[in-house]
Amino acid sequence: MALPDAIDGEAMSAHGVAEAARPIRRRPLHDEVTERLRDMIVEGQLAPGTRVNEAALCGQLGVSRTPLREALKILAAEGLVDLLPRRGARVAGLSAAELGELFEVLSGLERTAAELAAARASEADLARLTALQARIEQHHAARNRHDYAHDNHALHEAIVALSGNAVLKEVHARLMTRVRRARYMALLSQERWDESVAEHAGILAALAARDARRAGELMHRHVARTGEVVRAALAG
Repeated sequence: MALPDAIDGEAMSAHGVAEAARPIRRRPLHDEVTERLRDMIVEGQLAPGTRVNEAALCGQLGVSRTPLREALKILAAEGLVDLLPRRGARVAGLSAAELGELFEVLSGLERTAAELAAARASEADLARLTALQARIEQHHAARNRHDYAHDNHALHEAIVALSGNAVLKEVHARLMTRVRRARYMALLSQERWDESVAEHAGILAALAARDARRAGELMHRHVARTGEVVRAALAG
């Protein structure tokens, strides 16, 4: 009877050696710089329309201009930065008209995603969404907008992933880099922030009940309402 234990122990030891022998994968420096700059743009630390001061950012982030410029190229491809020939870079502006169009498309995409997720998500998937919502509620209670915004983004991405539709997921991902700034702006309204947390709970309840129609309707209303709040703020 001791034989299986011995085999398991040897296998575990071999696995441990293999794990230890694997090289440590380090993220390229420009990826880390990209993430930091993306957060700074999303959270308004780098305001729309402002020129990017490369020297100041290099000093702030402790990097050279090479990874910074690589990061700016990535952010330009995402629509967050405009590269100006021979004049550096500028944080891309936000217009109420563009955001209106973005949220029209996004509300439709996420409505479809919620409808499909209600039918296709497993019980384990729904449990993970519930755990994520619990973290979101903790961030809201602590008035931690930074972590709330990250987990809010993760929740929406997770529901889209649970749709099981690769095309929908691809199109959604292309839009999200342009929408994240707007979603963060909506959090600056305490009333909208409070509403959003409650709306998430309703959406998850509909998903758990496998009510595709209601999950889709609630998601559409939730996303469209965020768009309305941001457009009103920009117009004001």
